[in-house]
Amino acid sequence: MADAALVALAERLQHACIGRGLTVATAESCTGGLVAEAITSVPGSSAYFVGALVTYADEAKAALLGVPAGLLARHGAVSAEVAAAMAAGARDRLGTSLAVSITGVAGPDGGSAAKPVGLTYLGLATAAGVETRQHQFGGDRAGNRDAAARAALQSLVDHAERAVG
Repeated sequence: MADAALVALAERLQHACIGRGLTVATAESCTGGLVAEAITSVPGSSAYFVGALVTYADEAKAALLGVPAGLLARHGAVSAEVAAAMAAGARDRLGTSLAVSITGVAGPDGGSAAKPVGLTYLGLATAAGVETRQHQFGGDRAGNRDAAARAALQSLVDHAERAVG
């Protein structure tokens, strides 16, 4: 079950989305569905939440979200470019107003000097386009995944609460 802070953000998101007629999808890699779990922990989430794609492997990112293989090869899965493509793919394929993506190095292994453990990129796709944000979380695997899920939900909440209904 999602922690209380994630559920509280999901409740805010639900209120903002339903009040403004917005729909949401998620494309998650390193969080493994934590954002979708928090959203669906709130009764009534089916009124705005369309679905989630957990695309851990590069092949899943390409097949399910339409992330170009060349983009993955050039930049790697943990990159702003791939986060943007994931978010755009989720929004397009699930037909939503908003889509958020998360890709990162949760740890404890898999990091490098160029892409250390905790490095995470978020993408937010809207009708206006896609924006990405880079984060460097400093926790263990569970902490990094939780921090990424919080940041993704906060990004959705911030956009939804600013949107005109």
